[in-house]
Amino acid sequence: MHPTVQAALFAVLLLIIVAGCRTGSVLDIRDAGVPSAAGHTVTMDDVAKGIMSAGSKHGWTMAIQTQGHIVGTLVLRRHTAVVDIFYSTNSYSILYKDSSNLNYDPTRKTIHSNYTSWIKNLHDAIQKELGSAVKPN
Repeated sequence: MHPTVQAALFAVLLLIIVAGCRTGSVLDIRDAGVPSAAGHTVTMDDVAKGIMSAGSKHGWTMAIQTQGHIVGTLVLRRHTAVVDIFYSTNSYSILYKDSSNLNYDPTRKTIHSNYTSWIKNLHDAIQKELGSAVKPN
């Protein structure tokens, strides 16, 4: 095969590979407010239960490390995402911890775009779970 044809095929192959890798910036949720209702005191236990419940409803395995720290792991097919969730009675943060098969680039802080969707879904589920937990009866 002629070297010019080889170079052109290589360029096309490289373009296909790059186009197939959808990446974006790593999404960290920092200091999201814990919903509260007038006259209802939110405890650390309330927040932990809400986070654990929200995560498990969306396929995450949640493990309490210490009070104020949960590690969430999501395994989908060959992909794994691991996050640290730090929480108090006022706020929580969901921070990237580790991953496999998600094209994480620590220098550029990029990762497969599905990761962003998973974190947004987890955050929305936590907000919903905590919001329903603090509504007065």
